[in-house]
Amino acid sequence: MKMADLGDVRLHYREDGDPAGAPIVFANSLGTDMRLWDPVLPHLPEGLRIIRYDKRGHGLSTCPKPPYSMGALVRDVEQLLDMLEVREAMFVGLSIGGLIAQGLAAKRLDMVRSVVLSNTGAKIGTREVWDTRIGAVRDGGMEAVADATMERWFSKDFARTPELEIWRNMLTRTPVEGFIGCSHAIAGTDFYTPTAALRLPVLGIAGSEDGGTPPDLVRETVDLVPGSQFALIRRAGHLPCVEKPEEYAELLTNFLRETGHV
Repeated sequence: MKMADLGDVRLHYREDGDPAGAPIVFANSLGTDMRLWDPVLPHLPEGLRIIRYDKRGHGLSTCPKPPYSMGALVRDVEQLLDMLEVREAMFVGLSIGGLIAQGLAAKRLDMVRSVVLSNTGAKIGTREVWDTRIGAVRDGGMEAVADATMERWFSKDFARTPELEIWRNMLTRTPVEGFIGCSHAIAGTDFYTPTAALRLPVLGIAGSEDGGTPPDLVRETVDLVPGSQFALIRRAGHLPCVEKPEEYAELLTNFLRETGHV
C-alpha cells in the first residue's frame, strides 16, 4: 500500500503480482474501496502487474471538498499511471469506475490497450436521481441511502448472507463529501459520443439482478464500440465480482488471453 501525491489529492494505491508483468488496472464503484477486487484476484492468471487504487474521497485517499468532475477523476488515475510508467494496460472499471475507464480510454490510447466496462453505462442515471441521493446524504449521512443501495447492489440470495454487512459497512463509512463529490461527477457525465469513437477491445459485464446499471444499459454502452463483447452473470447484482468472483475472473482471464495480454 502506497500513497501518490498528485497535488490537489493524494491517492492510496497498491501493486500486486509481477512488477514486470502486463498491467491490469482496477477502478471500483461509488461507496467502495479497492478491497472490492479482493475476491477476484486469487483467480487471475499469474504474471500480471495488478494495480488498484482508491479514487478521491474514498478508502484511504484524501477527500477534497465536493463537487468533483469526471475530468478530475480521469486525470487522477492518468497521473497515477503516468507516475507508475504504465502503458498498454487492461483497464477494468465497475460502475463509476467504468465511466473513468471510458474517459481514460478516450484520452490516452497509449495507456489503455483494452477496457472492461462492468456494471456501468455511458451515462448512469439522471441529474434528478443524483440530486435526490446527494440531498439525502447531506441531510442524513450515508445511513440515509444504505438500505436502498444494498437492494440495488445485490441479488436476493446474497442479501440473506452475513457478508452483506461487509459492504453495507463499507458504504456507510465512505466520507459523505467523497460520496457527494463523486455523485456530482456521475450526474454530469454523458460519454455516448466519446465512447462511440473508441476503437479498442471492449468487454461488457452485467449482473442479471443489477438494480443500479441494468444489463440493457451495459449492453447498449458496449454496443457503441465495434467488435465489443458482452457477458451476463446470472444471479448477481451490481457487484458481480463480489457475488460470483470465480465466474467474473474467468471472463477477465479469457479476455486477457483473447487480446494477447497474457
